Amino acid sequence: MSLRLGDIAPNFKVKTSLGVIDFYEYLGKSWGILFSHPADYTPVCTTELGRTAALKEEFAKRDVKVLALSIDSVESHIGWINDINETQKCTVDFPIVADSEKKISELYGFIHPNASTTATVRSLIIIGSDKLIKLIIIYPASTGRNFVEVLRVVDSLQLTAEYSVATPADWTQGEKVIVIPSISTEQAIEKFAKGVEIVKPYLRYTPQPGLE
Repeated sequence: MSLRLGDIAPNFKVKTSLGVIDFYEYLGKSWGILFSHPADYTPVCTTELGRTAALKEEFAKRDVKVLALSIDSVESHIGWINDINETQKCTVDFPIVADSEKKISELYGFIHPNASTTATVRSLIIIGSDKLIKLIIIYPASTGRNFVEVLRVVDSLQLTAEYSVATPADWTQGEKVIVIPSISTEQAIEKFAKGVEIVKPYLRYTPQPGLE
């Protein structure tokens, strides 16, 4: 199955390191991140899960729930979590899906046969509170993910979902944003009380909305 932006994220019920969960029930009304790992006890994955655990408060601030996935068993996950907690100086308290039959991996397109017929690639999917897929990032198995970038993308997605703006290259929280093309300059001036900077008719900036 090939999922695309704007598709509904498929629901599933599965065994995890924290027991059996229904994905939709786990997410509730929160945003979600589902990210896959080639296997347990792998070095890059160990650092990634440790980094995710360390950023627990940052994800909570954004009302984002994380869910990891690996093709190994629950028993293997639990042993691996002990190693992650020890080596990364953290506490992994989010669930890791046990996808030994690769059903979830196939459902979400995490298996790329030309890369590996057995292991998942490093896919990361961000799901909105409406259960729609907002972002898909795919890394090769050898490259660890940048979770500062993941947080930055979540900030952009949540901001642009609420306001009629887009975020420019390298944008971070607090920086000016772009007025989307579908809003006229007259509408933008009326809508954004902090002002509109017109560089070109199609390139207009405004201070980030929602900040005091």
